[in-house]
Amino acid sequence: MLVVAAALITLITLVPLLYLGERSVDRGWGFVLDELFQARTASLIGRSLGLVVVVTVACGVLGTALAVLVTRTDLPGRRVTSVLLALPLAVPSYVAAYIWISEVPALAGFWGAALVLTIVSYPYVFLPAVAALSRLDPAQEEVARSLGRSGPAVLVQVTLRRARAAIAAGCLLVGLYVLSDFGAVATMRYESFTWVIYGAYRAGFNPSRAAILALLLMVFAVALIVAEAVARGRASAYRLGAGVARPAPLIRLGRAARAAGFGLVGGVLAAALGFPLAVLGRWVVRSAQASIDLGELTAALTASLGYALAAALVTTALAVPVALLAARSRGPAVGAIERATFLTHALPGIVVAVAGVYLGARLLRPLYQTSPLLVLAYVVLFLPLAVGSIRAAVESSPARLEEVAISLGRSSTRAVVAVTAPLAASGLAAGAALVFLATMKELPATLLLHPTGTETLATGLWRYTTVSDYGNAAPYAAALVLFAAVPTAILGHWSGRAGQIRGH
Repeated sequence: MLVVAAALITLITLVPLLYLGERSVDRGWGFVLDELFQARTASLIGRSLGLVVVVTVACGVLGTALAVLVTRTDLPGRRVTSVLLALPLAVPSYVAAYIWISEVPALAGFWGAALVLTIVSYPYVFLPAVAALSRLDPAQEEVARSLGRSGPAVLVQVTLRRARAAIAAGCLLVGLYVLSDFGAVATMRYESFTWVIYGAYRAGFNPSRAAILALLLMVFAVALIVAEAVARGRASAYRLGAGVARPAPLIRLGRAARAAGFGLVGGVLAAALGFPLAVLGRWVVRSAQASIDLGELTAALTASLGYALAAALVTTALAVPVALLAARSRGPAVGAIERATFLTHALPGIVVAVAGVYLGARLLRPLYQTSPLLVLAYVVLFLPLAVGSIRAAVESSPARLEEVAISLGRSSTRAVVAVTAPLAASGLAAGAALVFLATMKELPATLLLHPTGTETLATGLWRYTTVSDYGNAAPYAAALVLFAAVPTAILGHWSGRAGQIRGH
């Protein structure tokens, strides 16, 4: 039953590929081959993959280092720091990019796009790494120290090795996000796959080329998914011994190391939060004299929160069977089911949106331009966010506890609900929060699929910025960041509190 449920859910996420397959061959296979082997296509591949590699490596190193600081060291203020370090996830990439380029025009290009994508994406690694490091039992680390290993060697060879499933899942999400992002690369004027795909769709004269490039994007998404599976390995992150789990001893930082830790945290927060919020605050003050329609702003906020909540609940519920299957079973079929859910996360939102329009117009006409179809598009786009978080949490829960419950007369379902679900609660919450945030920030799918007469914060922001009315756009941007920051802060507080409890 679990396999059937996971397979059906995966099929739902692959609907956009049917549209792309049909559209890409509209002009014949000769046109497909010509597009694939053009010099400009090779250039796009190099530019896009270069950005993916730089941002993913930077987020992996940065997110992991920050997670170690707040969970395994005696850095003062770790709980508050955990909350603050999670908040950049609430800033849409297109908002951050516009703020940076408006103040520092020289950033336009590759390094500007890399900077913006890194500072808004590293929490994808930081949050699961904090959760994983907080749950680890220190027994193996103590054994390694007793055998003469140094503290740094134990950290790299034992601690981080056991947390690599969560770190790899976070890096995969970063890589897929960079592949699919349009806002940052367009604002920074860096030509990548998404910019060209968006241009082809918007122009309307070459949708076949857009579909071919989107399918090529899928090939690189598959490569990222395979790389993540190899990096994750099959190591368990849960404890193997009997008895009560003990908190891991904190690494005592010297004066120089503590200063370096504060410098790293301060630099990240200044770039990701301090500077953007200061500029955004100045824009809001300047717009105070503008005639802002508060009723319109409130309606957009209500719609955004409603769609984000609905998408978070539906997506998390659908992710549970896939994550359970991936965490508890092995085999080619299981691997294919899990990894297939990640494919569409690499698609630009506009591709999923156009596929939704195609599906609504041809097969689900009663649902066209209705809220259920929009929520379905969010599920297709953001299911991997929930699957990755839940899978990592379930993998940290020993399967033998479920076996004990079954041996005591519980059914498999009741054993999962009574034993595994409480242990994986942090993963469920993290997955729901990530989907909520991503939905709040999503623009292309919302623009094309939202019901007539309904506006969200993202579409309102887009409406004003397209005509360069940044005074009226500022309240929408501020509201979007503020209300997206609330669940992020709660999630960061939860993660930080877990680390503090284990630290004491």
